Amino acid sequence: MGLPKKLADPSLHAVKDALVGTLDYGGQRVATATMGFKHRALDKDKVLESLKQPNFMLKIIPHVDCTPRICELVRYYLEDLTVKGAWEGPGALQLFSHALAPVANLPVLEVKSAVQILSDLTLGLGEVVHDYLAK
Repeated sequence: MGLPKKLADPSLHAVKDALVGTLDYGGQRVATATMGFKHRALDKDKVLESLKQPNFMLKIIPHVDCTPRICELVRYYLEDLTVKGAWEGPGALQLFSHALAPVANLPVLEVKSAVQILSDLTLGLGEVVHDYLAK
């Protein structure tokens, strides 16, 4: 699950038999992801258990001089979970070069799986697991 912090324009919609997600930054496409729409149903109980596992994000906030002011590994959990449906299918990802949104620099070598989950949830509060700037 992604938590974009840059100003960008994400989009997710079904086009015939495909689910298409795009991410634009400054009017320029930086990512396109596709997968088969509701291709194969998944067991909702197994998906629910997987969603209960911890999630992690790297929180970086720069200082006024652009040096890191905060650099923390944060753990958080999804709460109040209700899985309404879940599907897997073939997936593909395209990343495009952009000077201010360098997602194309990510070393994605292969798409291992693509999953669509329809759910209600609450994003729980996080806790700092590691402070990279602590002395």
